[in-house]
Amino acid sequence: MVNKRLFGTFGVRRRANEVLTPEFASKLSAAYGTLVKGQVAVGGDTRTSTPMIKHAVISGLLSAGCNVIDLGGLPTPAVQYAVRNYYDGGIIITASHNPPHDNGIKFVDADGIGIPEDMEEKIEDMYFNENPDRVSWDEIKEVEINSNIIDEYIENVECRVDAEAINDAGLKVVVDCGNGAACFTTPYLLRKLGCKVTTMNCQPDGFFPGRNPEPTEDNLQELISAVKNLGADLGIAHDGDADRTICIDENGSFVFGDKTFALVEKYMLKENGGGLIVTTVATSSAIYDIAEEFGGEVIATRVGDLLVARELKDKNGLFGGEENGGLIFPDFVYGRDAALSTAKIVEIIAKEKKPLSKLIKELPAYKSEKRKIECPDDLKKEVMDSIAEVTCEYEVDTKDGVKIFTDEGWVIIRPSGTEPIFRCFAEAQSDEDAKKMAEWGISLVMEQLKSRK
Repeated sequence: MVNKRLFGTFGVRRRANEVLTPEFASKLSAAYGTLVKGQVAVGGDTRTSTPMIKHAVISGLLSAGCNVIDLGGLPTPAVQYAVRNYYDGGIIITASHNPPHDNGIKFVDADGIGIPEDMEEKIEDMYFNENPDRVSWDEIKEVEINSNIIDEYIENVECRVDAEAINDAGLKVVVDCGNGAACFTTPYLLRKLGCKVTTMNCQPDGFFPGRNPEPTEDNLQELISAVKNLGADLGIAHDGDADRTICIDENGSFVFGDKTFALVEKYMLKENGGGLIVTTVATSSAIYDIAEEFGGEVIATRVGDLLVARELKDKNGLFGGEENGGLIFPDFVYGRDAALSTAKIVEIIAKEKKPLSKLIKELPAYKSEKRKIECPDDLKKEVMDSIAEVTCEYEVDTKDGVKIFTDEGWVIIRPSGTEPIFRCFAEAQSDEDAKKMAEWGISLVMEQLKSRK
């Protein structure tokens, strides 16, 4: 595994205008442009710093001799869709679910997949050694504006589901876009599909005044209340760059992302008579149970949607995703796609003629618990190595972090690739065991941190 100095799980995220300055963004983009040349699409989310970073990114690309296509403000998967269909590469300005003060730069290849590690390493080398290409003044290309991608993207999502069945069902849906990039897509898509839509936090605003951009249960209390008070069939929430979808069922219950992943997996396998499913080591055992029942096969990668996407492409997979509500439909976009996920979920509810709570109850039942704890980036490796040592008596998987299997269930402890934290995901047959496993995981991190202070 490459020892990266700037890149995280997908792209580079830092505090805007402190580390992620225009100079930083321009130089990184010039390095990317040196490798790609050709036509590069640029788009971004609703953060206050996105226009500043986007202009710097465009300057860097132009200085390296690229043609630049400015797609404007739009979801990450819409940029990936555009690149896959029309361009040689792309840069997305977003920090996804991070707080408003952060921003980030995601680089994708011609397939719209996050660039591989060897390319990240080359970009870092050029960045630190001050040697990206800088073309002559008379070789600087132009910037073209393409403002049609959002409408085209929505139309393509619409034609991938049974719009007639959804329209006939007349579902009542409350949508919380969290003031992020989904404001440009999900409400319009659902209305086109015939749903009765109530919106919350659907005005683009980089201060995220409605709620934190991460769609956790704590952050979605207003959506939960709205679903219950309005008697809605479904609540939908997205993260800042609209690549993840979280559902609230008709009773106002928060549905974990691995449940919606399992639900869509079941539907996709039944619809296609089996197929290859790709996920990560942090995902629910339910994914394996469903694959076994409906003729699927599962491959697990390290955490990161670009790793799942690349495996789906390389192995011609049917469907993939993660436990956080990020679902990947590789025949459309090689990345997590909130709009198509939303459309598929409403299609399943409409065609099965069952409420979401019932559809979820029909899935294999596991209880999960998530925790996180702060840890400085420079201590992550040391802490991780020590945890691997102290847990060696258990059955473990060290593909990504440490996944520990016990009689009660499993817990995975891994450093975040985007924030100075450790994440612990646990799964068991009971809530109590899942909580115990997650707390044990956090305590292992705390012990190792304490010993280093």
